[in-house]
Amino acid sequence: MLGRKNYEQAEIDNGEAAVAAGLAAYKKLAAAVGDGVAAGALADFDQLLFNNLALALDRLYVHRLRSVTGKDTSPLNELELIIESLMNNGGVLRGNNVVRYVPADSVVGLVVGDQIRLTEDQFERLAAGVLAELRHKYLTA
Repeated sequence: MLGRKNYEQAEIDNGEAAVAAGLAAYKKLAAAVGDGVAAGALADFDQLLFNNLALALDRLYVHRLRSVTGKDTSPLNELELIIESLMNNGGVLRGNNVVRYVPADSVVGLVVGDQIRLTEDQFERLAAGVLAELRHKYLTA
C-alpha cells in the first residue's frame, strides 16, 4: 500500500472503537480479579497487553506519511518510536535520525534506553493523543 495523506472518519472511528473495546475488556477483567495471586498475574500481564494494544493501534495507520505527521515529538511519532523499538530493539526505546524526540514533550515520558512496559494509563493517554492527532492532521473533509 502507498503512503496515506488522509484517513476517512470511519477509519479513525474504527480505531477509536477498537481501543475503547480493548480498554473496557481489560477494566472489566481487572475489576473481577480483586486481590491476591490473580491480581499479581494480571499486573504481570499488563505490560504485554498494553504493548500489544499499541502495536495493534499502530497497524491501523501504519502507512501514514511523514510529510503530514512531521518530525517533532507528537503522539504519532512517539507511537512510531515505541513500535519500532518493540519490534526491533528488544523493547528498549531508541530514537532515530528522523524524529526529534523530546521525552518532556511526549505523552508517555519514556527516555531513550528505557524498557517499554506500557501501563493502562500510559496506553490510554497515548491512544487518545494518537487519535486526536489523526483527526487533526489526517481526517478527510
